[in-house]
Amino acid sequence: MKVFYSRISSNDGSQKHDRQLKDLKGFDYVLTDNFTGNSDLFDRPKGQQIKKLLDEGKLTHLEVHSIDRLGRNLLSVLSCWQALTEAGVTVVCRNPNIRNFDDNGDPDKFSELLLSILGSMYSFERSMIKMRQREGIIAKKLKHPQAYCGRRINTKDTPEHHLKKERSKKILDYLSRGTYSYSEIAKILKVSPVTITKTNRIAKELGML
Repeated sequence: MKVFYSRISSNDGSQKHDRQLKDLKGFDYVLTDNFTGNSDLFDRPKGQQIKKLLDEGKLTHLEVHSIDRLGRNLLSVLSCWQALTEAGVTVVCRNPNIRNFDDNGDPDKFSELLLSILGSMYSFERSMIKMRQREGIIAKKLKHPQAYCGRRINTKDTPEHHLKKERSKKILDYLSRGTYSYSEIAKILKVSPVTITKTNRIAKELGML
């Protein structure tokens, strides 16, 4: 079953499917999504229909106008392309002009090379982002060492120290009122019920509640 898929991101008329919907003879389905590009293909309404055809073994050919229609970023596109290829589905992209299988059903070498290069570029960009993040953290540590000092090695959060924390004081205040449940306190103070239980236990052990 041959499917042509089109996606635009806007419903306000600023984008149109017309540019993508050309030369559509011979397709069993022409599916169009007006859906955000920040989503994987199979998370979109019509994309879910494509996924159903794929799962049922009915999808043999998927064609798109441009490769970014297949995912929300390069990794998403490459993952979708690989999944469809492994399922034996012919994937054709018009812009750029690439496909996973040639007319004889053999892997298209040029497309494989291009996608391999794109994959390497993505991996390189991700490594650069992580490196810049690490460099940023190191720079902040040097500029604001007190913000990263953490707890001293081989020291413990003693019961007394725990109760002196501003968060613990607020928890004890709500607990002492006797009108709030743990879940209500957790929601108000944005703390976990475990923290409330711990604070309550320590306070009782020290005779503060």
